Amino acid sequence: MTTYGTIPASTLPSANLEYLSRAKERIKDGLGARRPWKLMFNIHSLNCPRTFSEAISRFRANLAYFRMNYAIIVLLILFLSLLWHPISLVVLIIMMALWLFLYFLRDEPLAIFNRTIDDRVVLVVLGVSTFVFLLLTDATSNILVSVMIGAVVVLVHASLRRTDDLYDEESTGLVSGPSSSS
Repeated sequence: MTTYGTIPASTLPSANLEYLSRAKERIKDGLGARRPWKLMFNIHSLNCPRTFSEAISRFRANLAYFRMNYAIIVLLILFLSLLWHPISLVVLIIMMALWLFLYFLRDEPLAIFNRTIDDRVVLVVLGVSTFVFLLLTDATSNILVSVMIGAVVVLVHASLRRTDDLYDEESTGLVSGPSSSS
């Protein structure tokens, strides 16, 4: 009996499939920390803070609550700024893949030459190398301007958005205190 063109099920590497399914679950869990965009951009929740301390309080609460959304916004702005620099875009995609596999999708600590590498070291090395590699692609001004624009967008939104309607699922309570309501 011949089975041309078929791959026997016993030759499929089950470890790779297990790793991919774990990676998929971790990505879903990470994106699960993202808050609903409708809640983030609720027009009725935007107004000017009365005092500088209220603006700082709003900024801290919104930054903690919407951190995944803000990261997506900054990365989107960076991605859009690199569309006219394809080499930089390729470097960004490669570095994002390295981030995924070396930091976000690991189940056990990273070990090199039988030595365990601390997560903080991995974080710093990946952050610095991403920054350096992107700057070496001759898109320095684009990168710096897009990161600054992203930071300004986050700062303005986090300062203007009221925090009285933000709920924390873990404690089932309000995120902010009475000083940030308007």
